[in-house]
Amino acid sequence: MPKNVITGVEKFSQPQFYNYNKIWTKPFILAVIVVIILGTISLFTGVYDIRGQEDGMEMFFITRVPRTVALMLTGAAMAMAGLVMQLITQNRFVEPTTTGTIEWAGLGLLVVYLVFPAPTLVLRMTGAIIFSFIGTMIFFLFLRRVKLRSSLIVPIIGLMLGAVISAVSTFMGLFFQMTQVIESWFVGSFAGVQVGRYEYLWIIVIVTILIFMYANRLTLAGLGEDVATSLGVNYNRLILLANGLIAVAIGIVAAVIGNLPFLGLIVPNIVSMFRGDDLRSNLPWVCVIGMGTITLCDIISRTIIMPFEVPVSLILGTVGAVVFTTILLRQRKPRRLR
Repeated sequence: MPKNVITGVEKFSQPQFYNYNKIWTKPFILAVIVVIILGTISLFTGVYDIRGQEDGMEMFFITRVPRTVALMLTGAAMAMAGLVMQLITQNRFVEPTTTGTIEWAGLGLLVVYLVFPAPTLVLRMTGAIIFSFIGTMIFFLFLRRVKLRSSLIVPIIGLMLGAVISAVSTFMGLFFQMTQVIESWFVGSFAGVQVGRYEYLWIIVIVTILIFMYANRLTLAGLGEDVATSLGVNYNRLILLANGLIAVAIGIVAAVIGNLPFLGLIVPNIVSMFRGDDLRSNLPWVCVIGMGTITLCDIISRTIIMPFEVPVSLILGTVGAVVFTTILLRQRKPRRLR
């Protein structure tokens, strides 16, 4: 009798597990179709009349196509960075905005402008990546040395660290008369994206492939250092790799686009609510929903006060604040019931 029961459980659980981890399901295909529709709307949204002007098609490929591609790649990068950070810290409230990583990237950009008066995009990206990596490592080292009783303390520490770095950047900007650099970085916008400026965002595709390759090990790292080490994973080396990939993604986005708050918080939490914490099966979902979220916010930013344009960071910040508050309230309800 026990053998039949076990056999029955195995026959029931294996197909269910297979379907759960299968990527090309009907809901995922539907999500991809929605993102394609949003991308098409983005291509034909704007003040400039590409149909009624002689150079309309030329402007279409100079501005509209690069902007839409940048939206897709940036959305995937920020959402993916948030997913990896939440997994290795075992905290739902962690993402580049709530850990100070994006502020460190801004400080790196400012330092590059101070050292090189007219830096190229490669130099700006390099500075942002290096400082993002340093800032993320400082945050993780701090977490390992401090015992935290509540998951809410982690984003609070990150926000405090980010506020300190932001204050340092503001002081340096005022002292060296470089406030325009800080202001342009803080207002995350895709208005200036065009041919010749967005191509480095394709590096994010390489980062995504590497994260997918190490997905199983990163999932084990999310179980904690002791469990990961007992299963044969070099925990410290894996954390360095994850931080390096996060720094590359955030540094590129910070140099090309600017500050995009809460995107890495919204998308991974929505996906985890329905699919759990398996990085390999969740990564395609996170990338696709990240693309759709930022594309939708960008379309709203371009049409809400047309012919003018609102920075997409304003729309993302508003939506992200609402989602962040909702997640906090959802976590407090079970405690009250207990």
